[in-house]
Amino acid sequence: MPRYEFRCRECAETFEVNRPMSASGDPADCPAGHADTVKLLSTVALAGAARGGPGGSAMPAMPQGGGCCGGGCGCG
Repeated sequence: MPRYEFRCRECAETFEVNRPMSASGDPADCPAGHADTVKLLSTVALAGAARGGPGGSAMPAMPQGGGCCGGGCGCG
């Protein structure tokens, strides 16, 4: 189930709520009971060799040759 991050405008605390995507826009009360909250935009961070983590490069190697598609269809 997706996790959404909210920030309370009254106490400035950040908290997370697990809920289905169909309820992603619903308001959420902060754990301290305040109702004035805002949903935050989240970014996803991936770690590992394919994403520039330890021992890897930032971008995977691109195929060489092969025309317009890089060699996948034999067009070139």
